[in-house]
Amino acid sequence: MNNQTKGVLFALTATLLWSVNMVIASGIKGHIPPIGLAFWRWTIACVALAPFALRSTIKNKSVLLKNKRYLIATAILGITIFNTILYFAGKTTSAVNLSLIAISIPIFIIAISRIAFKEKISTAKILGIVTIITGVLVLITKGSIQSLLEINFNIGDLLMLLGCFFFASYTILVRLKPKEISSKVFLFTIFIIGTILLLPFYIWEHLYYNQVTFDSTTIYATTYVGICASLISYYLWNEAIRLIGTNNTALIYYLIPVFSGILACFFLNQTIVLTQIISMGIIIAGLLLTNKKG
Repeated sequence: MNNQTKGVLFALTATLLWSVNMVIASGIKGHIPPIGLAFWRWTIACVALAPFALRSTIKNKSVLLKNKRYLIATAILGITIFNTILYFAGKTTSAVNLSLIAISIPIFIIAISRIAFKEKISTAKILGIVTIITGVLVLITKGSIQSLLEINFNIGDLLMLLGCFFFASYTILVRLKPKEISSKVFLFTIFIIGTILLLPFYIWEHLYYNQVTFDSTTIYATTYVGICASLISYYLWNEAIRLIGTNNTALIYYLIPVFSGILACFFLNQTIVLTQIISMGIIIAGLLLTNKKG
């Protein structure tokens, strides 16, 4: 299997795991406070990765200290801030708005890559992006322009947009990872830093806002999110960036609404309607178009 195929499969799997996460999130909305969910998500990821990465991390202490500013910045953007902001946004805005604004993540990534690395964007890629965005809009609005015009935006939408920019910035920083730091050491280090930085905010939320109730729903949800949607998906996403580049990896993110729709049909008994099938076809066609040369 060549690197191109492997990178695409890694990005697809990461996207699929995040799609399952969205389906779970819709079922537990309001059950777990946002900072508590973020804190336990990353704590579980740290514990799960520790047996495989702790010894190597200690051994590479000098290299990590040499790159501490880079690692702290990456941890803040991708671990401490991104998901926490999204959980807050989810409490104050609709799922439709969140899906609509999530369109900006690959666009931010491509724009930052163009500015920072002077990467050229081909005509085929531009047309593919426009096609993908059209497909996502058809999915969100169910093919109704009126629905798009009637959408109202609020503070949660601004938070979501900010979160999208942070995740795009995280993705760009992953590309700059020093070669002497292995993938597992890199992940473990930013997980630890990000979780430590979350701790004061978690304590504040626990004391003054809302406490996490450790029932079966919380345990199952945080375990999945911590291991699958954090540890495994972040590892696969980072490796995809290394193998196929930031722009190609970013575009696969657009398959989240496709995967989410299919999963919701099977697990939440939601019906897939004709506009969803059409939009999925448009999104996939757009992805194929972005991979054309020229």
